[in-house]
Amino acid sequence: MMGLYTIEALTAVIITVLIDLAITKSGAIKTLNFWITWLIVALFQIPVDGWLTKLSSPIVIYNPHDFSGIRFPFSIPIEDFAYGFALTLLTITIWLRLKPISHRR
Repeated sequence: MMGLYTIEALTAVIITVLIDLAITKSGAIKTLNFWITWLIVALFQIPVDGWLTKLSSPIVIYNPHDFSGIRFPFSIPIEDFAYGFALTLLTITIWLRLKPISHRR
């Protein structure tokens, strides 16, 4: 059985992909720029999240019943990357949707 944190993280990804492709139709997820941006976000997330979740002296403690138990790299719950992905995609999707029509591709 999946934990609540895992279900919420997967739901966030699915909803933001649907918003991007079906509601705003920005198609950000289909662009190289999005994937480069997400990679940059993830690379900065690793040291920060790794420090917050380090097993030797965690600042953020996860209930083991609420997440998958998969930690990568170091001690970062994999679900944190799903949230980072969803937040990055949603931000870019809204940004593209709100920019003036004259500046859209």
